[in-house]
Amino acid sequence: MAKGGFPGGRMGGGMNMNMIKQAQKMQQEMLKMQEEVENKEFSASSGGGMVTVKVNGKREILSLEIDESAVIEAESAEDVEMISDAIIAAINEAMKKASDEMTQTMGKLTGGLNLGF
Repeated sequence: MAKGGFPGGRMGGGMNMNMIKQAQKMQQEMLKMQEEVENKEFSASSGGGMVTVKVNGKREILSLEIDESAVIEAESAEDVEMISDAIIAAINEAMKKASDEMTQTMGKLTGGLNLGF
């Protein structure tokens, strides 16, 4: 038996090349899928529609809309705090949607292995 553990010595090299090609193909597919998710937009609302946030798959905020009536009707610091809380809730929900989409998309390709996406 050859030193590599395969009879004939060269068979292992051919198998390794095939595995390398498959890994490269998988990496290209992952990059393509990741780019597709990064270009998607995700939105979320909170406070009964008072606040709407839109983010992309890169988890960058694209827009933040606050219902004008909520600002006009704000009479106290508690009202401003409520608007702030609604903004945070909407951002967190939109970011979660983007993150979940990335995890789900990458999971399809990796067979459920958690690779940190």
